Amino acid sequence: MTTAESRGPGRPEADDDVVLHVDDISMAFGKVQALSNVSLKVHRGSIHSVIGPNGAGKTVLMNCINGLYRPQRGRIWLKGRDVTLVSPHRRAGMGLSRTFQKIELFGGMSVLDNIRLGRHIHLRSGIIAGSAYVGKTKREELRARKFIEEEIIDLLEIEAIRHRTVGMLPYGLQKRVELGRALALEPEILILDEPLAGLNLEEVEDMARFILDINEEERWQVTCVLVEHDMGVVMDISDQVSVLSFGNLIAKGTPEEVQQNPQVVEAYLGEEDLYATRA
Repeated sequence: MTTAESRGPGRPEADDDVVLHVDDISMAFGKVQALSNVSLKVHRGSIHSVIGPNGAGKTVLMNCINGLYRPQRGRIWLKGRDVTLVSPHRRAGMGLSRTFQKIELFGGMSVLDNIRLGRHIHLRSGIIAGSAYVGKTKREELRARKFIEEEIIDLLEIEAIRHRTVGMLPYGLQKRVELGRALALEPEILILDEPLAGLNLEEVEDMARFILDINEEERWQVTCVLVEHDMGVVMDISDQVSVLSFGNLIAKGTPEEVQQNPQVVEAYLGEEDLYATRA
């Protein structure tokens, strides 16, 4: 049997509050065990952070969640549906969006054009209507333009650079553009893979504010899965934290619970880093 039904236990108990359920997944590359029986539940409207040292399996886990990798064991449930064998673009159509650890933008295109690419999943008009730019195609384009220019660009405070070529922008602004492209999909769940990496203190504070706005503002209310090394931000803004070490889930709970877990201190944080606060 090759269908999803052969991949493990049956459908989990219904819980409308759980929008993402990673159920006992394992992933290996040759002899390297990247993930070993990892499970986690992400609740609607939360910020759920995944932390761990380099090589812990965080990005591999994110790649499994959005469909770039297919785990060799276990299942992944998105809004109550088994998506273990579902392609990345179909998961995107279900409301799952993502930013990447390394910026994946088109450097020769403008800020606006890069963000607009995130709308492709919502385009429904056919070839004929598209070539004529009438009717449904025109309405789709006008709605997309209004959404991007009046909401995303305003939220991320990038009005002044909207027509600039992305490749000529500072790294911190490129990070905002990538976030804008992910938001153009109008996601219900947003994976943020190290959004603060390489940013200075002011840029970190701005990005943390954007993440909170995306999660909390009534217009957005996006559930966020955050992979991050900045423990000050993680502990400040997360509702739940899961900790990976060498592909194993060693702890999960509230930031306060994780801070007090001896395994986490030993494997990753250290006393000094764990209890440090941002100035």
